Amino acid sequence: MASSMGLPYCYNPFVFRRAAKQALSSLVAFNNFAPLHHRHYRNGIFSSAYASAAIDANKELRSTDLVALEYAELNLSEKISGELGHVRIRQHVNPLSSSFAMPAPVPDWNQVFRDPTLPLMVDIGSGSGRFLIWLANRNPDSGNYLGLEIRQKLVKRAEFWVKELALSNIHFVFANASVSFEQLVCTYPGPLMLVSILCPDPHFKKRHHKRRVVQKPIVDLIINRLMPGGKVFVQSDVLEVALDMRKQFDAESCRLQHIDTIDPSMPCDGEGWLLNNPMGIRTEREIHAEFEGAKIYRRMYQKLK
Repeated sequence: MASSMGLPYCYNPFVFRRAAKQALSSLVAFNNFAPLHHRHYRNGIFSSAYASAAIDANKELRSTDLVALEYAELNLSEKISGELGHVRIRQHVNPLSSSFAMPAPVPDWNQVFRDPTLPLMVDIGSGSGRFLIWLANRNPDSGNYLGLEIRQKLVKRAEFWVKELALSNIHFVFANASVSFEQLVCTYPGPLMLVSILCPDPHFKKRHHKRRVVQKPIVDLIINRLMPGGKVFVQSDVLEVALDMRKQFDAESCRLQHIDTIDPSMPCDGEGWLLNNPMGIRTEREIHAEFEGAKIYRRMYQKLK
């Protein structure tokens, strides 16, 4: 899967954190990635001219600085159309609200993707979209990328960035994944090869657990639509949420295997969490959480052939 979707790196946050601090003084940033699945690529070296020129090396390092450095190669504009205005991220959205009950319209795949027969990655809860845009920009010919996000302004801004970068292998949809995942994926002409659910809204209160995105129905939909050998990647900086997601997918052992039982190059700690990020880039939430000293709990599953 990693080779077909072009996901070549394992990310080491400790190496990057040290590198980022050096970048603030030298105005040169780098990412130190290790090869994944025996597929060798050049190191993920990128220029930080866009980001670190605006960062004073004498100032205290902030997690927002790390985000800017990590995504510097995209050179995404923060000044976008006046129609959209300032994008304020609403942290908590109730997916059970009636306003999110309608399925999202299915796009014309031939219009949104240059080649809609390529393997598809779906990121459920794509947030700002930077993570998925970075992957699409790095892998223009090996796969397509679909971001599902319940906050409409974030989708509009992400689509603005996609047009700005002239990418033809990525698309964002304003959608409640629990309602729209099935009809979107079942109409896609190519195979579904990867689904990611990364740091979803934790909905801490017990009475709100029903709002969490990983529930039995969507787990079944994901597994049913995945091609044999396709993968599911989940992670959270909240242990309770990670354990909940793990429980849901571990229960499908007749259809899924955890990746460390298949690929010894992807080791786990003693509690079964992946030691490294296999995607080559961190999400913004991941950067902020690790900056604050939190652990990221990761699991990756592969559908049995």
